[in-house]
Amino acid sequence: MRTNKDKLVMISVQGTIAKPEHTGRHSVAHDGTPFMLPGTGGITYNVRVGDPVFGWAADHVEPGVSTILDQEKRESPTNRGYNFYACIGNEAKVVTGDAKGAKGVVIGHHGGAEHVLIDFPEEVLEKLTLDDKILIKAFGQGLKLLDYPDVHVYNIDPNLLEKFGIIEKNGELHIPVVAVVPAFLMGSGIGSTSMGTGDYDIMTADEVTLRDYGLDKLRFGDIVYIQDHDNSFGRCYRKGAATIGVVIHSDCKYAGHGPGVTTFMTCAKPILKPIICPDANIGKILKIGRFEEK
Repeated sequence: MRTNKDKLVMISVQGTIAKPEHTGRHSVAHDGTPFMLPGTGGITYNVRVGDPVFGWAADHVEPGVSTILDQEKRESPTNRGYNFYACIGNEAKVVTGDAKGAKGVVIGHHGGAEHVLIDFPEEVLEKLTLDDKILIKAFGQGLKLLDYPDVHVYNIDPNLLEKFGIIEKNGELHIPVVAVVPAFLMGSGIGSTSMGTGDYDIMTADEVTLRDYGLDKLRFGDIVYIQDHDNSFGRCYRKGAATIGVVIHSDCKYAGHGPGVTTFMTCAKPILKPIICPDANIGKILKIGRFEEK
């Protein structure tokens, strides 16, 4: 694919590790049962790219390292900027502490929490502290596919996009994905215009439907195809449209929630087509997370 990669700018953004937060009170799940579980933030040692998104005794858990610019000012322009500039596949480097100099990879961003998620090797996780700072070489926003003006691209490093194995055929783009998500399963985040900073959720209250569509086996880092959803200028239903994204946080118990998807490609016209491929996972492509080379 021809892109404007050579015209993109690479800009540094720097964040710190987000402190885990909790009210200490019960919440109510979609089936009416109370729960009180770990959630977002921190250094998550045993949940990484390649692990299942279901089955954890947690809610909205984020794999790897959760980062933020300013935890007290989530909605500030600078914090939004940190989220916006950081793209999936960008290099992240620890610039303080015992892990100084260690490198990782941005794996997505989580709306609401306003976190940028980063995968680091296991030995780096053991050296990090919640006070460490991480510098990201932000690169990717503004990316265009020169021969497909109706396709909008967000949140992806062009060097990673080139590794996806996308096939151009008869004016269409055929993209390897793990699964197709039907439009009616998309929940929290619909209507938002924060395509460049957040994610939106696959609803999981109906377990039978999840199994019917093969979504019960999703893993962190899986690439998915969202059917009849247009994310060009806001997240909405549009017949014939399609959106592609990466699964970035775990299942959730709240009504209307579930595994989160950071989107990176969308089109209102029927140009994007899925190729079902069990190996369509950014961890496998980049050899990070559970696919890390030992």
